[in-house]
Amino acid sequence: MMDSRIYLDTSAYLSLLFHEASSTKIMNVLRSKVICSSVLLFVEAERNIIRVSREKAISETAYEKLMVRLHEDAAYFLLKDVTLDLCLLGNYPPLRTPRSNDLIHLRTALWFRTNGGLQSFVTCDAAQQRAAIDFGLSVPF
Repeated sequence: MMDSRIYLDTSAYLSLLFHEASSTKIMNVLRSKVICSSVLLFVEAERNIIRVSREKAISETAYEKLMVRLHEDAAYFLLKDVTLDLCLLGNYPPLRTPRSNDLIHLRTALWFRTNGGLQSFVTCDAAQQRAAIDFGLSVPF
């Protein structure tokens, strides 16, 4: 099972949703894998869709399509809830203190690694990538 699980953080998911330049690399990494994440991903993604809509960066039609896709995509993830034990774990990367939501993603990835295995942690955020490496997680790019 270890070689088939990939953790996807919100920055990577948003890259896929908005068809950013990195989305092709991400799709190649995800091919034939079990995609793991925190339920937090969906709160963060929904917030970002609403933000870009309010900024008029996307049309009303695009907004509606993205919201439908967000709900449909949830079925493709193996998700972990944000639980008290995850929040009080007490582990931090040795060199940096990530933002709270980023730390939840990192700790959730570590949980998946311990509970069934995890091949790699996919993010488009440079600081999050460094923190993942500091935690001993493999990052594909």
